[in-house]
Amino acid sequence: MELHGAGLTCSRVAAVATGQARVTIGSTDRARAAWATAQALTGPVYGQSTGVGANKDVEVAASGLDLLRSHAGGAGPLIEAERARGMLAVRLNQLLAGGSGIDPAVLPVLAEAINAGVTPPVRAYGAIGTGDLTALASAALCLLGEQAWHGGDGPRFALASSDGLPFISSGALTLADAALACHRLRGLLDAAVDVAAFSFTAAGASAEPLAAAVQEARPHRGQAVVAARLRGLLNGELAARVQDPYGYRAFAQVHGGALDALERAATTVEVDLNAAAENPLIDRSLAWHNGNFHSAPVALALDTLRAAVAQTAQLSTARLATLMEPGYTGALPFLADRPGASGLMILEYVAQDALAELRHLATPVTTGTAVISRGTEDHAGFATQAARYALRCVEPLEIVLACERVAAVRARRGAEPDRPLDGDLDAARLLLRPGGPTP
Repeated sequence: MELHGAGLTCSRVAAVATGQARVTIGSTDRARAAWATAQALTGPVYGQSTGVGANKDVEVAASGLDLLRSHAGGAGPLIEAERARGMLAVRLNQLLAGGSGIDPAVLPVLAEAINAGVTPPVRAYGAIGTGDLTALASAALCLLGEQAWHGGDGPRFALASSDGLPFISSGALTLADAALACHRLRGLLDAAVDVAAFSFTAAGASAEPLAAAVQEARPHRGQAVVAARLRGLLNGELAARVQDPYGYRAFAQVHGGALDALERAATTVEVDLNAAAENPLIDRSLAWHNGNFHSAPVALALDTLRAAVAQTAQLSTARLATLMEPGYTGALPFLADRPGASGLMILEYVAQDALAELRHLATPVTTGTAVISRGTEDHAGFATQAARYALRCVEPLEIVLACERVAAVRARRGAEPDRPLDGDLDAARLLLRPGGPTP
């Protein structure tokens, strides 16, 4: 996969992060132009001739490497290798977009690290949506040979003092997490339509709410896409009931809203994956001091996405509840094989546990802020947390949908004797993943 500062998508970040794609470097012209401009700058430049944060007015000289050492101070467990690899890919693409002023000779070294499968020792905690300083400082120290790469012997590069702030002035880890979350949630939201189709058939739900005339009367894009796809999976027959519960009747509206939220989030994230969001921005012979590092757009989009995921999961648990009811399936309660048996009763407990997790993860981060560095940094976007929580939504959403799928398949195939359902749920979860086994 060629990285050139443009065209990087959430799915491409996922491919590199999981080791499914190697990277090559396209044109470095923009990076080289910014570097040449940086060498010729005079006057005060933040992070070069001055300190950072509240030290912005303090004159310093060649303090860039000490900046890296002082900022490599994260806490908590090490993050997963794929998240760290995704961070390196995002930062490499951003640097290729130009504007940082970093030595362009570091770019092929970053590509070498990505392709070698080595990652920096990044700690879980240390950012609030105004730059992943601790994570990227750890990566810089690996390049300098002052920290060890994880996964093998990684490349070295003698970063200059002037490369210090330009290397770490980015939210690359936050964006990698956001990209991975959008990619994986897209796969699950797509699979959820197939699962809903199973339930529609099992419960004898009406396809009338999915009709084209209904969708044209309220033309939300996601709603129309979901309704059309579900219509194609069903036989189109009208059920005997005048109206079904919302889990069926309002599925296109709720799930369509989740698709719309996902599209907005992915579009927002992809803007920043390919942006020269540097501070200062080195461009047109000047250093432009600015706030492009601030993550408010990403945080807001991910807050909406997590809320939408919780809603679509809630409707899945609602459909699961109908599958336990004889009035909808014509079977015994809980799809049991004999009166009084528990059948699939436990699936509701599992699904509600996972749903509770999703509701917790949907709590918005954008209602909070932080004032740090002696008051000079007086707002935070917390997109770091928004992305982290979005990534955590993948597992409980998958579990909720797996519970519904197991019940819907049982309702269609017929009752079975009671037995542990762990294996059924594990198999259903695999079926929900892109490229999973064929049912």
